[in-house]
Amino acid sequence: MPHAADTAPSPSSRARGASRLLAALALVAVAAGCSVLPEPPARADVYDFGMAPAAQGGAVQSLPPLALAEVEAVGLPEASSALLYRLAYANGQQLRPYRQARWSQPPAVLLQQALRASLGSQRAVLSGDDGLALLTGPGQMPTVLRAQLEEFSHVFHSPQQSSGVLQLRVLVADASAAGETLVAQRLFMVEQPAATPDAAGGAQALAEAARQVATQVAHWLEQLGR
Repeated sequence: MPHAADTAPSPSSRARGASRLLAALALVAVAAGCSVLPEPPARADVYDFGMAPAAQGGAVQSLPPLALAEVEAVGLPEASSALLYRLAYANGQQLRPYRQARWSQPPAVLLQQALRASLGSQRAVLSGDDGLALLTGPGQMPTVLRAQLEEFSHVFHSPQQSSGVLQLRVLVADASAAGETLVAQRLFMVEQPAATPDAAGGAQALAEAARQVATQVAHWLEQLGR
């Protein structure tokens, strides 16, 4: 039978064992601490209307200049870049923002860019303030176009069927030193089916709706002789 002195660990062995135990406990504590740290928030997907069609070289500026005022977002949260949707089959009166998707700029700004690109293919398009200050002839000022964005959302008719819906009210006025005289106004509405029932599908449908409305506005102005 071995003596106690032969089986008991030496002080140095006990110290090494304690050190290893403390190191193991420290590693466990670090691992546990890392597991409870909050994960960085996922970045939202950012959308715009895509690249504007390339202008044809040597395009003739055949129409008179136009003053394009800033598009107002009367039916949307002001200055918001949220990508909005409605569940028409549940509560169509409630606008909801996608949590992980947004526009690169407020929709009114993106729509103004689309209007400028479409109208600018055949005429000079001035900003509203500059247009009113710049005479195109003796005593004549450019026609003014004002637009109000009333609806711009991804509307779900069912969980799998949805559309991008855009409503834009456009006013055309003649400007003079005494003020503006209304020429005509029209409500444009486009409902573009979405390819997929998600934020990407809604953004694509709304971008296409914006291009269609911009084209329709340009044709309407031509019909008005403006």
